[in-house]
Amino acid sequence: MRVHLVDGTYELFRYHFALPSHVTTAGREVAATRGVLGTVLQLLEEGATHIGVATDHVIESFRNDLWPGYKTGEGMPPDLVAQFPLLEEGLVALGVTVFPMVEFEADDAMASAAVIAAADDRVDQVIICTPDKDLGQCVVGNRIVQLDRRKGVVYDEAGVTEKFGVGPASIPDYLGLVGDSADGFPGLPGWGARSASAVLARYRHLEHIPPEASDWDVDVRGATKLALTLRDQAELAYLFRRIATVEPDAPTIGSVDELQWTGPTPALASLCEEIDAAGVLHRAERLASQRG
Repeated sequence: MRVHLVDGTYELFRYHFALPSHVTTAGREVAATRGVLGTVLQLLEEGATHIGVATDHVIESFRNDLWPGYKTGEGMPPDLVAQFPLLEEGLVALGVTVFPMVEFEADDAMASAAVIAAADDRVDQVIICTPDKDLGQCVVGNRIVQLDRRKGVVYDEAGVTEKFGVGPASIPDYLGLVGDSADGFPGLPGWGARSASAVLARYRHLEHIPPEASDWDVDVRGATKLALTLRDQAELAYLFRRIATVEPDAPTIGSVDELQWTGPTPALASLCEEIDAAGVLHRAERLASQRG
């Protein structure tokens, strides 16, 4: 079997900004929710059998206690924020397992579920469906891969290395140096993608980088200044690496059997009526009938 783990938060954002607004007669914006339910159904129609969707039920997480500039829900459109619980309700009605994160984040949930799924001998491959670069650290050979569904690109371990210049195990270190503007932490001054990938391709982890540039066995422009910055701000780099490291123990599933799709629940009909999504209901019922 193949296990699909979907970044529900990313998908909700994507559809909110990609689709025209759809407001129900009750005055509720539902376009993004309809979009995500449709794309999850598409996965099922394409043959997926085991699916888990992770969401940020609460935008803030333990990482906000580590770095004051870490991403929050501030500035998010209210009609987008309001759709998180609606999406989770819709996915459950569709019969899909949901990981609604509170203390942790959706990334942590996908990482955790990937570890559990990959440990099961019945699983041939785990597919993490998100373009988020953080999740590159979870890729293992061709057993756990990352899929950017929008671009139709699959990244195995070799693909992650080609994309970032470092292997999956070094992704947190890489982000510790270059930062992640989407998550709200800046990295170290002067360190960019090229310098970080060159140095980490040689040393892999922050603590293995020699403190003196003269000891670096790699040719990097501005090495002396970069080494000085890292030496002076090592504690900050380690903090950013910690923030960028996903938590493989986030609460998700006990077994991949919990991810098997067996059809929609009776609640889907009323949910689809509420969000004007009769097509979602018909597709789900048809697919369930086809699978017997």
